[in-house]
Amino acid sequence: MRDYDEVTAFLGEWGLFQRLIFFLLSASIIPNGFNGMSVVFLAGTPEHHCRVPETANLSSVWRNHSLPLQLQDGREVPHSCRRYRLATIVNFSALGLEPGRDVDLEQLEQEGCLDGWEFKQDIYLSTIVTEWSLVCEDDWKTPLTTSLFFVGVLLGSFVSGQLSDRFGRKTILFATMAVQTGFSFLQIFSINWEMFTMLFVIVGMGQISNYVVAFILVGYMLLPLFAYFIRDWRMLLLALTVPGVLCFPLWWFIPESPRWLISQRRFREAEDIIQKAAKMNNVAAPVVVFDPVEELTPVKQQKVFILDLFRTRNIGTITIMSLLLWMLTSVGYFALSLDTPNLHGDAYLNCFFSALIEVPAYITAWLLLRTLPRRYVIAGVLFLGGGVLLLIQLVPADYNFLSIGLAMLGKFGITSAFSMLYVFTAELYPTLVRNMAVGVTSMASRVGSIIAPYFVYLGAYNRVLPYILMGSLTVLIGIITLLFPESYGMTLPETLEQMQKMKGFGYRKKTKDSMEKEENPKVLITSF
Repeated sequence: MRDYDEVTAFLGEWGLFQRLIFFLLSASIIPNGFNGMSVVFLAGTPEHHCRVPETANLSSVWRNHSLPLQLQDGREVPHSCRRYRLATIVNFSALGLEPGRDVDLEQLEQEGCLDGWEFKQDIYLSTIVTEWSLVCEDDWKTPLTTSLFFVGVLLGSFVSGQLSDRFGRKTILFATMAVQTGFSFLQIFSINWEMFTMLFVIVGMGQISNYVVAFILVGYMLLPLFAYFIRDWRMLLLALTVPGVLCFPLWWFIPESPRWLISQRRFREAEDIIQKAAKMNNVAAPVVVFDPVEELTPVKQQKVFILDLFRTRNIGTITIMSLLLWMLTSVGYFALSLDTPNLHGDAYLNCFFSALIEVPAYITAWLLLRTLPRRYVIAGVLFLGGGVLLLIQLVPADYNFLSIGLAMLGKFGITSAFSMLYVFTAELYPTLVRNMAVGVTSMASRVGSIIAPYFVYLGAYNRVLPYILMGSLTVLIGIITLLFPESYGMTLPETLEQMQKMKGFGYRKKTKDSMEKEENPKVLITSF
């Protein structure tokens, strides 16, 4: 009776076969980078104001003064949702009265945009906002669109694992790709906001939960390039769908998981895959790798339930704090990512920089995890991210480049912290409930992504309000992080009783035994 790793050890750990499968799988999820953030451009809101019909009998002077002014970022601009009552100013125009001299504009009656809106086209030719007028009384629909996409991601994560256990890893991988690509294509033909949003939920359900960060970033950084050259939302969506179609030929190159095949007692198919892998890696394979008679040792695991994460006061406190840490860090990450069009300057460059800043963030996180205590480095980068976001409110409106720089530095800190949470959470919990703990806390992060669009929405009322809220919550969660027990240098717990206890700010140094036992490298790789 032997386990799978022992049986296949002759293949080596990182041969040509493993490298090929890794890069093919990674390439298949580049479209995730498109779909995850495409709403930044698909639902962009350009500057707009009430339309005054060309047929309205207005003098040029009254036409130029048909919109009341509002204060925005310290300057007066035409109101985006109100106009002076058209019948009134037409009458004044006919009488030869002039605004400001003969008529006090502040005393004039106002009305909504009864004839629709005019949208500037210097950034976007068309978006779902301009197509279906999702502004003013209907502006709440824009953040809801994004939130419902992430609701789809949450729903998909519930069922994808169970379906892959039932139908196979490869089958579900390509099924989710088909859902994501197919329904993205159908979105192009949406006739109203309701249809677009319903399809967007299904696209979210097709998001592949397990991905490699580096390849998601490829799609994320290419997104603003596509959007820059294709400024009509339907054509942009079509262009973003093409890479998903190009991934389908990978079906003939990516094999099914041999582990899953063995769990289904399909030994012959698993044997063929391992024999091909051995040939590609140029190693000698046994004549019979998997002997149906000599079954592989099943992994015996005690049944655990979600309530086990709250069984004792200590583990319950750690779980609640972990849920808050994941959720609020996710809010900061996604809100900053979605807010790039609202930053001053070029929306396309801002989106690219927002993706690019994640590269040094992940590298920094990897370096910090290798040498420093977990809670201190996570709290440190959270303080950095939250602190610079709070500074944005002090930047004068004319210093736009400084605001953008601080926002990117905030994204750097929060992204670094986000990427370290997988490692930290896995090290805190014992083997029995480790997978469940990581799964439940990552679900909390998806709840954070659902909330995040409404932080961006607050920017319509006050430009710096989202940064004040994000900065304050990020600093708060940084303080809470310091209350966690330390896991660096400690032997991974096997039972609930072996979990580190909550003990304030003290950091216990490595023991001699723990120095001899290095951390599980598989845990460290999870986040990267």
